[in-house]
Amino acid sequence: MSSPFQGYEVEARLRPTADGHAFNLDSALSAVVALEARVPADAFTAGILGTERLGNGVVVGPSGLVLTMAYLITEAETVTLTLNDGRRVAAHVLGLDNQTGLGLVQALEPLDLPVLPLGSSQGLKAGSAVVVAGAGGRAHAAAGRVLARMPFAGYWEYLLDDAIMTEPAHPHWSGAALIDAAGKLVGLGSLSLEGRTSSGAPRPMNMFVPAELLPPILDDLARGKPGHPPRPWLGVLAQESGAHVVLVGVVPGGPASRAELRAGDLILAVAGEPVDDLAEFYTQLWAQGPPGAVIPLRILREQDVFEVEIRSADRSALLKKRRFN
Repeated sequence: MSSPFQGYEVEARLRPTADGHAFNLDSALSAVVALEARVPADAFTAGILGTERLGNGVVVGPSGLVLTMAYLITEAETVTLTLNDGRRVAAHVLGLDNQTGLGLVQALEPLDLPVLPLGSSQGLKAGSAVVVAGAGGRAHAAAGRVLARMPFAGYWEYLLDDAIMTEPAHPHWSGAALIDAAGKLVGLGSLSLEGRTSSGAPRPMNMFVPAELLPPILDDLARGKPGHPPRPWLGVLAQESGAHVVLVGVVPGGPASRAELRAGDLILAVAGEPVDDLAEFYTQLWAQGPPGAVIPLRILREQDVFEVEIRSADRSALLKKRRFN
């Protein structure tokens, strides 16, 4: 069996050193574990996210509570955690939150690992020093810095008001821990992105979800409840092109697919309100009511402008439910 750590080492020159931090670096890094999830082939998300997913999780509770990214464990049939010493421990999914993108799993036997204390990213600003930690210890950690704080709109109907952008880009960013100068967890790795330097050169970076989004929903997720009420979902994959929102695809079986929207369609307005970017589109979409609300859209397709009404859905209702036997 291959190691889930292999191939994700950080360049030696980028790794943090113990004497450069006021906290116990190795103890903090041991709280980050590898996470492997297996999803049935007929799961709703299998075609987009795959059936075998590999990332990281962070121990945030003394009883084996592990924080990770929701997309890693959505519809997971089995979850396995691998500790830095190679020990493998089964876990099960507790809860997911589509609004923040965070998820929780519970180890099914004692991990005997330190808990990485939760902090707040609100003190981070451009230039703040951080450690980005994937599972596997110091060889899988990077001494980095914050590039920017900014809103982030994802193509999959996702909006984060205050994302954290960091560099250098980590090779195993999904579910990685963002650790501040006090040794606290201040973010969780979500995406690998590419920006541009002032000279136009590529600038790889990572996007992190702020850790302070977890405490308000932690109890609900730990009890298997959603962290937030569901939002109306269309099942569109969209991006910005100039001052337009353009569809790059639709989710098979989703409301937009059933309404015969397609790649290349431009969304001009939601409920009569013009939208110029993804944030405006999502804000207007979610303002129309709970899942099941009818969403009026104005669409530009080639040279034709037309109106269409789509009955939204609850994204989570389409997912496979966990079985405990």
